[in-house]
Amino acid sequence: MGTHEVSNDATGSASVASVDMKLEVVVIPVSDVDRAKEFYSRLGWRLDADRVAGDNFRLVQFTPPGSGSSIQFGVNLTSAEPGSAQALLLIVSNIVAARQQLVAHGVDASEVFHCASGTSCRFEGIDVRVTGLHPERLSYGSFVSFKDPDGNGWLLQEITKRLAGRVAGDTTYLSVRDLAQAMIRAAMAHGKHEARSGKADPNWPDWYAEYMVREQSGEELPQ
Repeated sequence: MGTHEVSNDATGSASVASVDMKLEVVVIPVSDVDRAKEFYSRLGWRLDADRVAGDNFRLVQFTPPGSGSSIQFGVNLTSAEPGSAQALLLIVSNIVAARQQLVAHGVDASEVFHCASGTSCRFEGIDVRVTGLHPERLSYGSFVSFKDPDGNGWLLQEITKRLAGRVAGDTTYLSVRDLAQAMIRAAMAHGKHEARSGKADPNWPDWYAEYMVREQSGEELPQ
């Protein structure tokens, strides 16, 4: 885990280390634990735990495919009203294929939609939802919504290129296929780089890595 020293100029106190904080779990409120477990199992999410302690505690944890964060629900985990969790965001690289997968698993998913302006219509009632992919299929621009049996609301959002600054050294891909496609794009770009330079590049692993990190973060690509 990387850290760096930050001085406190205002107080002149000793510097303190900045510690990484990675979102691990989101607790969602449900009324029927077994029904919720069946639903998220049907989605193909990985069941990490189902633990019971006495008659008044149960914890179930699922992780979506390719996700670094998980969800938990159960008995006496939260006082929130069942179904009150909304706009829970899932990132996918292909919104059409992701929706087809949901439907194949028996989920009542919305049609693909985009927003009349910007991307604010991920929250209901803020912007007008327009059926269909974003006209230019811009990254962050296309969505699908669905709900679990309690009404907790989920959104799929298609992201194919990250905004600048979103990725900082810890580049991750949503699936093996996403990583493979990124490597193919880097290989093609590197071939053009070698053609321009007129010689083989002995540092091609570094070139690939820089290309893939910059592509994910939306920065200017190496030439």
